[in-house]
Amino acid sequence: MNIKNETEIYIYNNVNNKIYVPIVKDKITWSTERKGIAGKLTFTVVKDSIIDFNEGSKVIFRYNNQNVFCGYVFSKSRDKEQHISVVAYDQLRYLKNKHTYVYENKTADEIVRMIASDFLLQVGEFESTNYKIASKIEDNSTLFDIIQNALNDTLLNRNQIFVLYDNFGSLTLKNAANMLIPTDFIIDSNSAQNFDYKTDIDNQTYNRIQLYADDTETNKREFYTAQDAENINRWGILQLTEKLNGNENANAKAAAMLSLYNNVQRNLTINNAFGDLRAFAGSSIFVALNLGDLILNDYMFIEKATHEFSNNLHTMSLNLRKNSFVV
Repeated sequence: MNIKNETEIYIYNNVNNKIYVPIVKDKITWSTERKGIAGKLTFTVVKDSIIDFNEGSKVIFRYNNQNVFCGYVFSKSRDKEQHISVVAYDQLRYLKNKHTYVYENKTADEIVRMIASDFLLQVGEFESTNYKIASKIEDNSTLFDIIQNALNDTLLNRNQIFVLYDNFGSLTLKNAANMLIPTDFIIDSNSAQNFDYKTDIDNQTYNRIQLYADDTETNKREFYTAQDAENINRWGILQLTEKLNGNENANAKAAAMLSLYNNVQRNLTINNAFGDLRAFAGSSIFVALNLGDLILNDYMFIEKATHEFSNNLHTMSLNLRKNSFVV
């Protein structure tokens, strides 16, 4: 490859059972997002008389002897010079499939294992989510949505966020609290070339939570409300209304949702920082920056990470969120 020995890409053709080491042109890009999107690797191969691969061929990417990405070719395009642009996704791509599930008394980790078994996906480390979902009907929903709904229920009832990601070919489910990047690497004015900082109460901020349930015996609708009078005076009423499911504790859930949503959302985009392979979506990184309205010295949650490897240089751009534990 022309990006020296720090990067390694291998393509396994599952038709002829051969492994190829391609000549890669320009940069390699690896991106991850916290929910609903598969990990993605893009690169351009210089066609020669040896290389031969197809859609579905397995792709392995390593950097500095560390495993980074394991996935499959989903698209190829080429120009007149026979440069082949490749898009590969990890196993999470198969969670775009739709299916119907009816289940009772299952934890989110049990649901992920059930789906992985049904769709022949490889699993790795799973941390217990410790919350049994009483019952749910998921009708013709994407597997992504089915899993995310279970993780959301866990968050709202246990105040813990769990992250599902592909760890080099194995589905992994971990508590976000156990995914803090050690402070031997931080985002500060030295490691980040530039940043964009945004605050808002326009998306996913609510100071009144209203839950309701229909009583089939009395034919009446019962309402349960939690609110913050101080923030209502400050922002006006920002109300979220949802129907309760099953045997949930209405008052406890309303209070938990208010705690999660009753905040100014703080979003920080870091551009072209020095790259660290531990920084992927779902993990948290320590940030020490003067953002103008506050001096931040705390962990922020990585919603999206994009790493670029080019000319022996590894950089990354990160979308970070401070008030991150929202569904």
